[in-house]
Amino acid sequence: MFLPRRILHCRVCGAAAEYRIPPDDNRERATCTACGEIHYENPINVVGTLPVWGDQVLLCRRNIEPRYGFWTLPAGFLELGESTAEGALRETDEEAGARIELQGLYTVLNVVRVGQVHLYYRARMLDTSLAPGPETIEARLFREDEVPWDQLAFRTVRQTLELFFADRRDGGTFPVHAGDIA
Repeated sequence: MFLPRRILHCRVCGAAAEYRIPPDDNRERATCTACGEIHYENPINVVGTLPVWGDQVLLCRRNIEPRYGFWTLPAGFLELGESTAEGALRETDEEAGARIELQGLYTVLNVVRVGQVHLYYRARMLDTSLAPGPETIEARLFREDEVPWDQLAFRTVRQTLELFFADRRDGGTFPVHAGDIA
């Protein structure tokens, strides 16, 4: 797979970087032409929750790009210094103002073409009080037949919801699902 060359300058000394295979490595890395610093590029982690209240799931309508106005699960980029669970809790609070209890990792979805890994946790809502933050136009609870399927922002959200509703119909066991989004 072709990945664009994104690092043009060294983050340590500012000199030009070029892509080459360092000794004892097997792929091209951005390498400083002056100080030799090797800059590794790794996937970005997106963390979120699938909050549930009874037979309903919580979705947030996006107030930001990409996909402004589309519906999503509360999620966002993992920050340095927090675990994936801590990040998922933070994002749920920031985007929906929902009080939740995590119930375990549910989906791990690789979005290779954009260099992301999406991790969603199942969550039990503690009440129905919501206080959406500035990134959310509105937050609402939906039954399966009410989900705005044609207005979902991301394929990882669609897949997580489809797996959840299928698992719930198949007896209510919720294993961890892993997969790739092409």
